[in-house]
Amino acid sequence: MKEMYVVWLILMLALHNTIQVLECVPEKPKRSALNQLTRTLLRNYNNGVRPVHNWTTTTTVSIDLILQSVLDVDGKTQTVTTSIWYRQTWTDEFLVWNPEDFDGITEISLSSDAIWVPDVIVTEFVDDGKSPHIPYVYVDSSGLVKNYRPMQVVLACALDMYAFPFDKQNCSLTFRSWLHSVSEINLSWMREAETIAQDKRQFMNDGEWELLSIPSHYRQIHYGDKEYAHIQFHVLIRRRPLLYVVGLLLPSLFLMLVDVISFYLPLDSGTRIAFKISILLGYTVFRVNLTDELPASAVTTPLIGVYFVVCMALLMLSLIKSIVVVKLLHHGEQEVRQMSVSACLLHTYASHLHEETAEGALTSSTALQTEELEDEYSLEGSLEEDLASLTSLQDPPSGLDWLLQELVSLRVGLSEEDSDTSVQAQWLSLCLKLDVFLFRIYLLVFGVYTGTLLLLWASWSKA
Repeated sequence: MKEMYVVWLILMLALHNTIQVLECVPEKPKRSALNQLTRTLLRNYNNGVRPVHNWTTTTTVSIDLILQSVLDVDGKTQTVTTSIWYRQTWTDEFLVWNPEDFDGITEISLSSDAIWVPDVIVTEFVDDGKSPHIPYVYVDSSGLVKNYRPMQVVLACALDMYAFPFDKQNCSLTFRSWLHSVSEINLSWMREAETIAQDKRQFMNDGEWELLSIPSHYRQIHYGDKEYAHIQFHVLIRRRPLLYVVGLLLPSLFLMLVDVISFYLPLDSGTRIAFKISILLGYTVFRVNLTDELPASAVTTPLIGVYFVVCMALLMLSLIKSIVVVKLLHHGEQEVRQMSVSACLLHTYASHLHEETAEGALTSSTALQTEELEDEYSLEGSLEEDLASLTSLQDPPSGLDWLLQELVSLRVGLSEEDSDTSVQAQWLSLCLKLDVFLFRIYLLVFGVYTGTLLLLWASWSKA
């Protein structure tokens, strides 16, 4: 009995020690429902296989697009940088569970690298810019996968800069599956196409570009022997021209108006040409400083560039016109004295009347020869009287005769001076009329050119 009692006591002590040891060992934590769900879903998951139980079932990817801003438009490289909010959803038949088995969990986030993701791309894609990397997607209990992410996309776009700064651009974003045909992956809109087209709530509308609309359409394109689904979004944007009108067009127009007003400077003052040269120099400096403001295009030249070139050509034409008129005004004095106003007109502007001028000159020379013959005849007739008068002493002229001779000579001198002044005044009047005539032609050309550009830009801005 004592031996049995001892054995029983030893067993009780061993059991007590075992219980104490077990109490000291920490209890293994219970695995969370979220962790269990994730391990259950991804235990036998293969992210390289399209997630359908029946391979003939088509996976439909619904996409949505929200434009946030237009960051840059580069006409030289024909690219547009945009910031968009891109959303796509599809159904994964391998990611379905019963929420009651996992503490009522209806939605979880999974790594996008761990599950199958459709190969939907943008065909106009050039560079991803500075898009943030979002490594997770949301999955609900029905298998619906939501892939929402912001993107900064650099797109290739055929830009038309001819109407700058009143231009509109139409850039497209075409979404398609790179490898899967429409029988495997089909595309659809997450929202109505009309709703997407008129959605401007997230667009930053205070920048240079104004969002008009984002129309879209669905189509299937045949490549090889398969059909591929495409959804194309057209981003229609319009540039706000106020900045360029104030900074480019108005200063140029003001310089042209100053050049037009400079025609009212006196023609014989000598300051008109210097003033026009100063305007041309100022316009050149203005163009050089604003070279970076104009869009660079390797295909077409913007109309505003043609406008600046023509304005500079008009300034040069104005300067050349003033130089020609001043040159005519300061014609040689001897030539001015020898040429009457009619002869000047014939010599300068009516070359077909040279023969008449020559005949007039011949007539005048004939008259001069006739007068010389008459003078010789009269001299021969009075030769005897002169010889008789040589033998007699001439009486000195009296005071009245001397005074009369002086008055006659003074009158002859004044008449010659008045004749020279009259010829010069007529020449100046002719040059002034020519200056007014050329000014009117210049003003007509400038007005027609400016009016045409204003009408074009006004029609573009209202369109």
